[in-house]
Amino acid sequence: MKRVEELLREIQEIMEDAKAVPLTGGKSLVDTEQIIDIIEEIQDSMPSEVRQAKNIVSDRGQIITEAKKEAEDIIRAAEEKKKKMVEQSEIVREAHERANEIINTAKAQSSQMRKSAADFVEDVMKQTDEAITTQLTELRKTRQNIKMANKTGTGANM
Repeated sequence: MKRVEELLREIQEIMEDAKAVPLTGGKSLVDTEQIIDIIEEIQDSMPSEVRQAKNIVSDRGQIITEAKKEAEDIIRAAEEKKKKMVEQSEIVREAHERANEIINTAKAQSSQMRKSAADFVEDVMKQTDEAITTQLTELRKTRQNIKMANKTGTGANM
């Protein structure tokens, strides 16, 4: 993502440093070949950024899977503890109460862990989406400026 941002800044600097062409109403002359090279680098970088976004989605699944497994382990441990406690006749009632509390706590923790993981992933995905959208908007503006510069340059030569 940083590479694309650097390349977009480079295009911006080229555009800002471009020499004004007299009698064109503020139009500037830029090295289109240089701009095209940078755009090609951006295009080459974009697939890696898309892969990063996919990795984030993949990590989301892994986080949720791990949270579910941990919750299942907690529940399983609670159920085993419950069985052992039931075997002791003097504390049967207490064992049921405690086991149910543990199971409910485990379920609540599991639910909270899933929600936290989902919220985290949603936040990361939103930030990634916003960053990519911003970069795409910048890229489109730059392309439009280049097109306008090319049209203006072509029209001036006629």
